Amino acid sequence: MNKDDQLFLRRAIALAEQYSADGRHGPFGAVIELDGEIIAEGWNRVVADHDPTAHAEITAIRAACAGRERFDLKGCTIYCSCEPCPMCYAAIFWARLERIVYAADRRDAGNAGFDDDQLYREFLLQPTIQSERLLPEEGRRAFRRWMENPDKVLY
Repeated sequence: MNKDDQLFLRRAIALAEQYSADGRHGPFGAVIELDGEIIAEGWNRVVADHDPTAHAEITAIRAACAGRERFDLKGCTIYCSCEPCPMCYAAIFWARLERIVYAADRRDAGNAGFDDDQLYREFLLQPTIQSERLLPEEGRRAFRRWMENPDKVLY
C-alpha cells in the first residue's frame, strides 16, 4: 500500500455512490492513476448507454487509453469500488495495468444483486454455453496474414 491508495480508492467509491444515486448507473466506480495523478475516471454506464460492457473499469480504461492516445496503461494502477468482474479483470490484463486496488468484493456485489458466480463457473471449465469449433484452417488465415504483415502494430 502506498500513501495515496486510500485517497484514490475513496474517489472510486465516491464515483460509485454519486452516479448510482439516479438508479440508471450501477454502484461501481473506478479511477486510474499514474505517477500519483488521476488520469481517468469511470463509472458504470450499462443501463444509461445500453451497453453490457460499460462497467466502471472498462469506461475508465477507455478514457485513459483515449487520453493517452495509446492502447496500454503500463505503470498505472486502477482503483475500483468493487473487485473487478471477470470481463473487467481481462480488460485490465490486456490494458497492462500493473496493479488493482479494490474495496468491496464479489460477495458484496452478489449480495446487492450483481452475482457473477455463473461467470466464475464458466471460467473454471464448467461451461453452460454450447461451443464448437468449425473451419479451423479458414480461421487461421487472418492470423497468418497478420504475422506476415510488416506494418502490423504489436499489442
